[in-house]
Amino acid sequence: MPARGRFWTSCRVLLRACRPRQWSKNLLVFAAPAAAGWIGRPAIAAEALAALVVLCMISSATYLVNDVRDREQDRLDPRKRLRPVAAGELSVRAALWTAALLAVAGIALASAIALYLGLLAVVYLAMTASYSLWLRRVAVLDILVVAAGFVIRALAGGVATDVYLSRWFVIVTACCAVFLVTAKRYAELRAHAGFAPARATLRRYSLGHLRLTLALSATAAVVAYAAWAFTRPENVVLCALSILPLVLWLARYAKLIGMGGGQAPEELILHDRALLALGVVWGLLFLGSVYVGS
Repeated sequence: MPARGRFWTSCRVLLRACRPRQWSKNLLVFAAPAAAGWIGRPAIAAEALAALVVLCMISSATYLVNDVRDREQDRLDPRKRLRPVAAGELSVRAALWTAALLAVAGIALASAIALYLGLLAVVYLAMTASYSLWLRRVAVLDILVVAAGFVIRALAGGVATDVYLSRWFVIVTACCAVFLVTAKRYAELRAHAGFAPARATLRRYSLGHLRLTLALSATAAVVAYAAWAFTRPENVVLCALSILPLVLWLARYAKLIGMGGGQAPEELILHDRALLALGVVWGLLFLGSVYVGS
């Protein structure tokens, strides 16, 4: 293969190792400025977009490090064995050098946008490193740490754009994050029923315990969201109406994981038409409550 062809092949392999499909999680950076009604301002949109780039860089750095650490275990998994490091398409050295470059560049860009965004980037990297080295093997904490990653993404949007983050915003984000991470653990444990779980921590969970956590986190999310909706000074009707698609979305997601889905949340969310439709309806009602008449 010509040198130019090898170069582009290596770039495609490296991009795949950075897991661009999971970058969709980083869209949470737009939540705070959108909820505040500021996302239409060009300067705010630019800052949020820059924060999105930062999160994609530092999250990809953590994915590369995790793939290097888990490469032997991933080779035994029918899905994960296709990851570039596990498959031998990307060398350990190249993966680690790329991860270091992305981490340093991400922190530098974050600090240039806002000092606190740089601190959040450092906290995210420290937290994910702790997760990879230790916390992933501690039941309950492994769920909370991954959920905290979602919360940091949402906080990053507020910090980058200097948007005030209400307690309701943080509570709803945290509860929904716990719901999604718990659903992933539930799906993984259910898939390995009768066999030794691929993730050692799964042995410390039970389906009943995870179902209870799902119910509690979903209930807390809806209650907190409703508390926000009914205290809105304007457009309270649209706010109240937006509660229904949120409840239906959570119920639909719970049903799908009960049917065997949920091991890859981003794929489930993007491929289920009902979830997509409910998400669109909720988005229109939510944005309408924020922007209509404002």
